Amino acid sequence: MEVQLKRVTEENKEEVVKLHGKEEQRDCTRTVAESLEKIETKSEEDHSEYIPFAIYDDETVVGFMLYTYEDETTNNYWIEGMIIDEKYQGKGYGRAGLKKLIDWISENFRNCSEIRAAVSTDNESAYELYKNFGFVPSGEMKGEESILYLVVQTASD
Repeated sequence: MEVQLKRVTEENKEEVVKLHGKEEQRDCTRTVAESLEKIETKSEEDHSEYIPFAIYDDETVVGFMLYTYEDETTNNYWIEGMIIDEKYQGKGYGRAGLKKLIDWISENFRNCSEIRAAVSTDNESAYELYKNFGFVPSGEMKGEESILYLVVQTASD
């Protein structure tokens, strides 16, 4: 397994949009198309920056992650969503993609002291993935989703 994160571009967008999770996960997560539309239609009041990533194993797109941040903060760094295509689930791609993203954030955003994720508690596999990775429940909710956070060590620590 050679997992890499690559930004979603016009060149790979069509392939990335085809990704979808398992049937039982579809009600508790946005589609890739919905996530990309959120970026394209963001309001002027939204000061967040959005970075969509495709998760690759060699040259095969296996998943998608949406990362968002407000650079002048220490804890407004979010994993807005992650989808591993149903045929690649259970093979370690979610964990590998999450590790790559956390490492990338730590290297590139020295202000970041914690990363947050809003995860549906109905999506047991995603919720457990984050918890097993060290994310802890904050006790807060974002709509119907539980907010989890991970305290991170940045490259400057």
